[in-house]
Amino acid sequence: MRFVKGHGTENDFVILPDPDGALDLTPELVAAICDRRAGIGADGVLRVVRSKALGRDGDPEWFMDYRNADGGIAEMCGNGVRVFARYLVEAGLAAPGDLPIATRGGVRVASLGASGDVSVDMGAPKILGNSRATVSGRVYEGLGVSMGNPHLACAITEPVSGLDLSRAPEVDAGFFPEGVNVELFRPAGEGRVEMRVHERGSGETRSCGTGAVATAVAAAHAEGRTEGTWEVAVLGGVLTVTLDGETSFLRGPAVLVAEGDLRL
Repeated sequence: MRFVKGHGTENDFVILPDPDGALDLTPELVAAICDRRAGIGADGVLRVVRSKALGRDGDPEWFMDYRNADGGIAEMCGNGVRVFARYLVEAGLAAPGDLPIATRGGVRVASLGASGDVSVDMGAPKILGNSRATVSGRVYEGLGVSMGNPHLACAITEPVSGLDLSRAPEVDAGFFPEGVNVELFRPAGEGRVEMRVHERGSGETRSCGTGAVATAVAAAHAEGRTEGTWEVAVLGGVLTVTLDGETSFLRGPAVLVAEGDLRL
C-alpha cells in the first residue's frame, strides 16, 4: 500500500492514494496506521478517491475520505483538505488554481499555486448556541459552531500553555450527541488569538483547521461581529481565518514530507 505523509501546521496525516476505491479501509487499519509507535503515526488518514468510484457522480472529481486516528469517520478537516489539495497538485492529479474537493461536510474549494500556502473556502459557519466544557475540573463557557463538523469554542483568560488536555473535556452529550472538538482560546491582541484543541477521535492535536475557524467565529461573536480577519496561533504554527459575513476562509501551510510503502 503506497502512502504519503503530510501536515498542516503540524496537524499530520497519512495520505492513501486510492483513486478507484479499492482499499478496504477498516477502523482497525486506520488506527494501526495512525499508531505513533507501531504504525506511521498521524492525527488522521486522508484517502484520495474519485467521487464516481463511490457512486457520488454529481460531486467534483476527487473525494476526501477523512478518518480520525481512532478509525472513526469524520465529516470535515480544515488542515486535511489543504494537505489533500497540495497532494493532488504535486501528484499531477489536478492543476494549480481553484480546486473543488468533495467531503462529507460538502464541497470545499481550495485555492493554491504550485507551491506555498493553501486557502480554502470553508463555507458558512453555523452557530449552534451556548454550551460548556469542563477541563481538569474547571468549567468554561463556549459557543457551539458547526463547520460541517461540531465545535465548542471557549474563551479563557489564563495562558493556553497551562492547559491539561491529556484527557477529553467533559461536554453536554445531549447538545453534542456525535461528540465535539473543543477549542480553548485566549485573545492575544487585535485580530489574534492563541488556541489549544482536543479533537474527538484524535485527542489533543497541534492544530485544527475547522477549529481555528470556529474559534474566529466565537471571537467575532463575542465582539458582536460577523466579519474580520484573525490570526490563530496553534501549537504547530499560525493559521489565518477570514470571515466576510457569508462564508469563511482558512489559509495556511500544507506540506508533504515523505512517501513510501506501508506494510501492515
